[in-house]
Amino acid sequence: MKKVMFIIGLCMVFSPAIAQEHSADEAAITAVLDDFHDAAAKADKDRYLGHFTENGVFLGTDEWERWPLKPEFIEYVGRRFESGGWAYHSEQKKIGFSKDGSVAWFDETSISNRNGGRFRGSGALEKVNGTWKIAQYVLSFLVYNEVGGEVGKIITAEREKRENN
Repeated sequence: MKKVMFIIGLCMVFSPAIAQEHSADEAAITAVLDDFHDAAAKADKDRYLGHFTENGVFLGTDEWERWPLKPEFIEYVGRRFESGGWAYHSEQKKIGFSKDGSVAWFDETSISNRNGGRFRGSGALEKVNGTWKIAQYVLSFLVYNEVGGEVGKIITAEREKRENN
């Protein structure tokens, strides 16, 4: 019984500390993602790319878009930011953590400031030397289930058109 009480006591002592740590990490991750989007909106290449891990990956909305940070995504962002960035603002974020607190995953619902389109960003971050870095970012269009069939038909038609050219 003493062992059980000791374990319960330890849980009571350390649970608030773990919760506070996750709260601080959630705030830090929110700041990273918000600054990531702000850097894109301002076409600030160095700040934008600086949020990725050394081996980070960006997955875009087109089926072929898998951009390893080096060198492909760095080159793409450099060209793309010459004519301006892209602007999204996040409406809602959900963040989770690995047991050891070194990895986090997220999903966020965003709206494009330019065309009003709705997107979901999701991915994983890694704590590197005390700083949260994006290891993978996935950008997806949000599509209502009720129109999913029609969207699928449009995508199929476009794929067939491209394959026949």
